[in-house]
Amino acid sequence: MLLVDDHEVVRRGLRDLLDGEDDIEVVAQAGGVGEALALTSSLASSRPVDVAVVDMRLPDGDGVALCRSLRALAVPPACLVLTAFDDESALIEAIMAGAAGYLLKQVRGHDLVNAVREVAAGRSLLDPVTTAHVLDRMRRSVEADELAGLTEREREVLALVGDGMSNREIAERLFLAEKTVKNHVTSVLAKLGMQRRTQAVAWFARRR
Repeated sequence: MLLVDDHEVVRRGLRDLLDGEDDIEVVAQAGGVGEALALTSSLASSRPVDVAVVDMRLPDGDGVALCRSLRALAVPPACLVLTAFDDESALIEAIMAGAAGYLLKQVRGHDLVNAVREVAAGRSLLDPVTTAHVLDRMRRSVEADELAGLTEREREVLALVGDGMSNREIAERLFLAEKTVKNHVTSVLAKLGMQRRTQAVAWFARRR
């Protein structure tokens, strides 16, 4: 496995902890992103890295970027992000980068050892409920940004389209001409990057 942390004392502590296990071997240590990538490449043919324990903040980049680069390799190691910061945005970035786990440095030694074994076996330490919650918040944030481009009237029309109403029914509900409603629907679809009315109905249904 590979240890990546810009503090030598931390790396030594992790190495002593993990190397003490019969089934775990630390084959390389790095203090930054560039060094970690170079070591991983040089070891690829002789002693490929199965697991990389990566600090979130590094002098020449961050753990998320490193994790993304490692996961893009032909034989990618599992990435376990180990950080001192309990930051939801960092967790989101780690998930998107393909990390198999996200642990705080306050973790107990035996829990870290077990975590390394879990990700080495191809399992994820990211709790499904937590991950789903985070991804749902991301989706809602994106959708809120999309709605920000709509006028108040367009939002009203979108809501009624989402309820399955026809242009005529919407016109009657909002006391508008049917042609005006049609223009609003066309504008909404264009702003949301959609081609068909059914896409808007499905999009609205997902937000409920």
